[in-house]
Amino acid sequence: MPPMNRRTFIGTSIAATLATAAKPSWGADTHHIDRVGLQLYTVRDAMKTDFEGTIAKVAATGYKEVEFAGYFDHSPKDVRATLDKNGLASPSCHVDYDVVEKKWPETLEAAKIVGHSYVICPWIDEKQRAEPGGWRRAADLFNRAGEASKKAGIQFGYHNHSFEFDPAQSLGGKLPYDFLLDETDPKLVKMEMDLCWISVAGKDPLAYFAKYPGRFPLVHVKDWVKDASTPSAYQGAMGQSVKFGGRMADVGQGSIDWKNLFAHSAQAGIKHYFVENDYPKSAFDDIKISYDYLHTLQF
Repeated sequence: MPPMNRRTFIGTSIAATLATAAKPSWGADTHHIDRVGLQLYTVRDAMKTDFEGTIAKVAATGYKEVEFAGYFDHSPKDVRATLDKNGLASPSCHVDYDVVEKKWPETLEAAKIVGHSYVICPWIDEKQRAEPGGWRRAADLFNRAGEASKKAGIQFGYHNHSFEFDPAQSLGGKLPYDFLLDETDPKLVKMEMDLCWISVAGKDPLAYFAKYPGRFPLVHVKDWVKDASTPSAYQGAMGQSVKFGGRMADVGQGSIDWKNLFAHSAQAGIKHYFVENDYPKSAFDDIKISYDYLHTLQF
């Protein structure tokens, strides 16, 4: 997500139901996703004006899991009641880096109360990334946060954009994503791989699945159409290495080979699949198109 928009909607409290794993269902020759999830940032405009109604529409579309990026002034108890009413689980949510750094104990306490399984940090500020020790500081914080969350029975994780795949001068030319993977404890820090942003960066998710098996229990699922005539609305997320324009698309309507990617879900360790579109044309129409594609996809 673009940073300035996303951070507006990420709250400091977290709420979720007990997690239900979205493991692929194994058949004789093929498998599919049992529980398709949605990152609710996709429907954030509707959430602002009709929180309960939006959750109900998401459930009616067929989604079984949701991931929050803000709770729109609703208490954890009220959010949990809305989820329960609609038969939804919320295995994870996103919270700001500042929350991880400064409000982690109370965040974990809230997570324990509601039974959250994952808390994900989705962004590292540009200023910190430019500092000589910025990435190291992030890795150290993530390890500490992961250790504290593990004691609370919760898994900490980090969500990527494309900029983590720009070689960093401060890391001797190493990719920051590789640095975070190598410098954080695999038991304490998992990754929620955004399969669109890594693809936009020109990197192969399968190579990461092979090198870091089991490290990616959650993924963001959104498609991409490369289009030189489209001005980039995502430069903050794309980083410096991505020179072309393009736009997000509903899942199955772009260039990403989902069948091939998800054929490696077991190696990656994927348990939860969250559809996301940062700038949907028509949010509820778009989430239905993506749901219908993923619900019927065999791999």
